[in-house]
Amino acid sequence: MPSDETSRSPTGIQIHLRRGDVTAQIAQVGASLRHLTVGGVEIVPPYPEDEPTPLCSGAVLAPWPNRIRDGVWQDGETTRALAITEPKFRNASHGLLRFTAYEIVERTEAAVTLAAAIVPQTGYPYLVEMTVRYTLTDAGIDVVHTLTNRSAQPAAVALGTHPFLTIGDVDARDLVLRIPAETYFETDERMLPIGESPVSSGTDLREGRRLGELQLDTGFANLHRDADGMVRSTLTAPDGRTVTLQQGAGLTFVQAFTTDRYPGRPLVVAIEPMTAPAEAFNSGRGLRHLAQDESWTLEWGIRFS
Repeated sequence: MPSDETSRSPTGIQIHLRRGDVTAQIAQVGASLRHLTVGGVEIVPPYPEDEPTPLCSGAVLAPWPNRIRDGVWQDGETTRALAITEPKFRNASHGLLRFTAYEIVERTEAAVTLAAAIVPQTGYPYLVEMTVRYTLTDAGIDVVHTLTNRSAQPAAVALGTHPFLTIGDVDARDLVLRIPAETYFETDERMLPIGESPVSSGTDLREGRRLGELQLDTGFANLHRDADGMVRSTLTAPDGRTVTLQQGAGLTFVQAFTTDRYPGRPLVVAIEPMTAPAEAFNSGRGLRHLAQDESWTLEWGIRFS
């Protein structure tokens, strides 16, 4: 059996981490969290080794998450046009690093740091360095992202990530999804925001809803933070076992996406922590402008209990 440093797949080198009974697999392409188990229970569902990343599973989304209408945005006095990467809706989608093979810069049995650069290109003239560090804990994983602007001019940046979550031995329809959000983004037929409203019967997840009752590709805002400053969204099985996605300072939005198109899964949900919602490059909502050599560090994680 070849080592993970030499094994290749459409998602590059596969990095396997272990700490006690917690394991993770990180794909080099997109620095994607490809698989996570705690006590033998699958928390992040895997997909076949010989397939490209499905539905952006586990990928890091920078310098923007979600969508930009027509790929066009206003950068100060300059109108810029990004490559269209979602032809169906004619949007620029999920940033510029999702198909990048990151460099593996540091590795231990239970942690890995990967690095990549967003280089100047069509519609984005800035050089931004990015690192992501995955560290296993006793009950899950912690993730730390750092973005640093190496351009002479301030660079517009936002970040998100796209983990799919489950509790492997439970019918996903019976899992209860809770997101502590006061508002959600209404969208048009191109999945772009056209307004923000208080959560209502179809979008109010503050007390939890069965996943089988939901159909979501929905951004949420005005998130409740616990006393330690973390936002916690949960997925709970009928027996009380719970997956918690926690997001720290700066990650002030979350996207929930349910699908029946994930390989080998009749239903699965992505809970996506984000610093900005869709269309942030035009609305400015949650957008950060990093000065030359300025860094921005963001943290999130997953726990199983």
